[in-house]
Amino acid sequence: MDIQFYNTLTNRIEPFQPGEPPLVTMYNCGPTVYDFGHIGNFRAFVFADVLRRFLELAGYDVKQVMNLTDVGHMTEDQLADGGGLDKMQLAGQRLKESKKSGKAAVENPDDPYQVAQFFIDAFIQDAKTLKLKVANEYPQRMPRATQHIAKMQDLIRKLIEKKHAYVASDGAVYYDVQSFPDYGKLSGNTLDKLIGGAGGRVDEAAQSSKKHPADFLLWKPDPRHIMKWDSPWGTGYPGWHIECSAMAMELLGREVIDIHTGGEDNLFPHHECEIAQTRGVTDCPQFARYWMHTRFLLVEGEKMSKSKRNFYTVRDVLEGKVSGKPVDPAVLRYELLKTHYRSNMNFTAKGLEDSASAVRKLRDAAEWWEREAGGAIAEIDLNHPILGAFAQNLGDDLNMSGALGVAFKWLSEWKGSAAESLGVLKKIDSVLAVLPDSHAGSGVEPAIAEKCKALDAARAGKDFASADRLRKEIQDAGYEVMTTKQGTTARKKLA
Repeated sequence: MDIQFYNTLTNRIEPFQPGEPPLVTMYNCGPTVYDFGHIGNFRAFVFADVLRRFLELAGYDVKQVMNLTDVGHMTEDQLADGGGLDKMQLAGQRLKESKKSGKAAVENPDDPYQVAQFFIDAFIQDAKTLKLKVANEYPQRMPRATQHIAKMQDLIRKLIEKKHAYVASDGAVYYDVQSFPDYGKLSGNTLDKLIGGAGGRVDEAAQSSKKHPADFLLWKPDPRHIMKWDSPWGTGYPGWHIECSAMAMELLGREVIDIHTGGEDNLFPHHECEIAQTRGVTDCPQFARYWMHTRFLLVEGEKMSKSKRNFYTVRDVLEGKVSGKPVDPAVLRYELLKTHYRSNMNFTAKGLEDSASAVRKLRDAAEWWEREAGGAIAEIDLNHPILGAFAQNLGDDLNMSGALGVAFKWLSEWKGSAAESLGVLKKIDSVLAVLPDSHAGSGVEPAIAEKCKALDAARAGKDFASADRLRKEIQDAGYEVMTTKQGTTARKKLA
């Protein structure tokens, strides 16, 4: 099938042509593990998962790597060479305050490795809850930066040898952006714009030891840093940008990869610097064939911010802190994937309700067809008109609204074999991943099932007050109550 994606590097839609089909190598900028993942982070991560799942549906073998940054990402990351505190140090300070208040998360908040592992465990749990396939490949395909210091130092040595980097008078190693003519091609922040500060992104009062204000840090000698390693340039720590170049090449085994993704906030300086240093080492004309970036997530039309009290982690949403009631993980996943990745997404309580309705329709169809088909599922491929149309929309730069339009129009007009329809829906869900893993059993707690029986008995005995009380108890427990020919049944609310 024909596939085309928007390439941020060229600013145009391009036919998708991986280097060694059917293999596709993909690197996703993952989280800095200093806090719980928020819904803006996970919009980018769910996008990467949908991209992988679609390519696998299209017949490709996707080798995906998503990093876990646990050193070198500074709080002032809007500057090309960073500044402020290491975010892991900030995380330790927060956890130390939590421990003082009796909320112990880690035994020793001063140990950055313990802090990192705590937030990594939380992230993997959230990622599995939202069905990110790469989370099932942790730790092999989800590397920690601190486990690849040797590779980073190797790249830095090569950059110095090739005159793309230098050791400054203060002992730090910087990348020489003037040695790389293509610097700025991805983000538009070319050196002529950066000389003036480019909207404050480059500090003109940068250290005098730097050749150019935009030169960015590769290695910082600092024996006082919270995490440090010996190196030819002194005991210290790596710059944030070199980490991703090292992990991408080492774990994907390629100097040129097929796809690199991230949020639009990664465009500059992070991805711009990645390109410069990677190409500086390899001398290849490109680092990634396709750069794909998700736009920002808004909450009720506003930028997400802790000061505005509209900053939500995945756990906040699932626990009901947005809508006032618990949310099924499938609903949050659907909400995050339904808007085109190159459009700003407006996350709202009403949107969660709409997504819950959509997920319910898909699940109801799957349950009905499973009963009708008696366990039979037809083998379906992309030659099927519905699945083919669904996939073709996704092949057009992941046109999710078009793909979902095909799916729901089909559901509303359905005619045909239950086994065939179930086969189609299962293939569609191989991308969406919102159906439960199994429909075996009702999923209703035994106590709720007993209350359903008691409600029927109360109605039969004309004890309507007891029936109403039981109905309310079932609903308060988070279930929908339905009256059928077979009696009262209940199912968990999605949102």
